Amino acid sequence: MQSRRIGDVEVSAIGLGGMPMSIEGRPDEARSLATLHAALDAGVTLIDTADAYHRDAHEVGHNETLIAKALASHDRGGDVLVATKGGHLRPGDGSWTLNGSPAYLKEACEASLRRLGVEAIGLYQFHRPDPKVPYAESVGAIRDLLDEGKIRMAGISNANPDQIRQANEILGGRLVSVQNQFSPAFRSSEPELELCDELGIAFLPWSPLGGITRASELGSTFGPFARIAEDHGVSPQRVCLAWMLAKSPLVVPIPGSSRPETILDSLAATELELSAAELAELDGV
Repeated sequence: MQSRRIGDVEVSAIGLGGMPMSIEGRPDEARSLATLHAALDAGVTLIDTADAYHRDAHEVGHNETLIAKALASHDRGGDVLVATKGGHLRPGDGSWTLNGSPAYLKEACEASLRRLGVEAIGLYQFHRPDPKVPYAESVGAIRDLLDEGKIRMAGISNANPDQIRQANEILGGRLVSVQNQFSPAFRSSEPELELCDELGIAFLPWSPLGGITRASELGSTFGPFARIAEDHGVSPQRVCLAWMLAKSPLVVPIPGSSRPETILDSLAATELELSAAELAELDGV
């Protein structure tokens, strides 16, 4: 498995997004654990989660608890950087709400610490800006958690370029990651990706294959991905991740998965080399 860096930590070039294992349509726990263990067996050392990755109101942190169980039952569990997030909530009716208040973020971090069973969270990310709370106050809470040793590294998610610069300043140059949506269908985060490359900050594309329900349609929707995949004898999804990896050595995709075979196919993208002409064609889609 090839590696990249988030802050001062070396991680697998592709991580695993845990959300599909905990929200609506999730599989049974046995399949989720098999998926997580397959990823660990293949060399994954980055797993992304959030306290909001759950389905019902009474099970906040379902995905964090699941991941903690998988890591505790695998001999490579201690090698994994777990990235979790706070500031997003799910009331249990299928909706998503926001709470970026410093008090809430600190409470959420404490709860995540307990569920993950760690003394300090490897990477803690402010999940999404809350229009009701000044961004500086929310990021200030993340800075406090970092200074207090509750988290080892700090990141932000769903941020624009101005917010990236502001967060890095508030954190005293210690912002290590930005997690934004980015895929063939969602290219509007290109400026954030380029800024992260300029600043030396890891860029973690979420839903890199288009999301849980659309990943299987990638090849039919974006023809060049399917054609290049056929030329190489691989899946369009693998081509998509290889294309992302080629954009910058600071890009670390985190495709979500709930089946061992899909995460293993995604991980194989690290071995797929695309030509300059192929990359240019995909950039033009």
